[in-house]
Amino acid sequence: MKITEHIQKAQGKTLFSAEVIPPTKGTGIEDLYKNIDPLMEFKPPFIDVTTSREEWVYLERDNGLLERKITRMRPGTLGICAALQHKYHVDTVPHVLCGGFTKEETEYLLVDCLYLGIDNVMALRGDAMKGQSHFIPTDGGHILAKDLVQHINDLGAGKYLSGEIAHDQENRFCIGVAGYPEKHIEAPSLAYDLQKLKEKVEAGADYVVTQMFFDNQKFKDFVAEARAIGIQVPIIPGIKPIATKNHLKMLPKTFKIDLPETLIKEIEKAKDNAAVKQLGIEWAIEQCKDLMDFEVPVLHFYSMGKSDNICTIAKEIF
Repeated sequence: MKITEHIQKAQGKTLFSAEVIPPTKGTGIEDLYKNIDPLMEFKPPFIDVTTSREEWVYLERDNGLLERKITRMRPGTLGICAALQHKYHVDTVPHVLCGGFTKEETEYLLVDCLYLGIDNVMALRGDAMKGQSHFIPTDGGHILAKDLVQHINDLGAGKYLSGEIAHDQENRFCIGVAGYPEKHIEAPSLAYDLQKLKEKVEAGADYVVTQMFFDNQKFKDFVAEARAIGIQVPIIPGIKPIATKNHLKMLPKTFKIDLPETLIKEIEKAKDNAAVKQLGIEWAIEQCKDLMDFEVPVLHFYSMGKSDNICTIAKEIF
């Protein structure tokens, strides 16, 4: 079932969903299951599975020199999606990236999604490779997320890179895209960023999932400004509970977000990471209650491989 259909079926009730990360190469899927098993109590209608782009690794050769090679440390997104659908009977949403994939590779991935009965995809530009100062498009790949959205829509209509092919009318994907309540790191202004979001919606995006945030007013303002310029698709807030003192520095640096002063002061006063984790749970619970009062369609949690704090939060609000 498509994400938009799940939202319509809920008739205004806020749904629960989560995002998971595929295991690294050489690791089994059991640890992922252990993190997802407790979340099923809250009946998520869908689970997102991230896709990691390629990265450089350095291998030592026999002569002692290092050889630089490209690899993917977390492959298998579609395999994970298929396994989760089979085990939990939920819809899965694979992330599809511009970075690291040619248009042909993207098309093959989308065809595999159709074969697996995957109705939803998240279309993202993706980040720069490690060591790059900015995003560099892959040769033969898409440059912008809106172009990727258009490609996905074209394929659903039977328009393949090799030409039009007779197709099943039900092949159209439900497409999610990213939104940034505090603007994308590369955008010169929030207004500019919102216009880029509108372009993705006009290209065929069906819903928006936001970057994490810790100040609900920024999300509410973002929604109001999006609606004011004509973006009418569902906007789903992304929630990430603070869990360690390191998050105080790491999250703003990595995602270019602001933390409220009240939260910063409480984290600084916390005696250890256990206290920070509890603080993060309490903050997220209040965030979620307020967002539910705001009638958001879904609360989407970034699990980052751990689910115990998310379960504690969900038990208080669902």
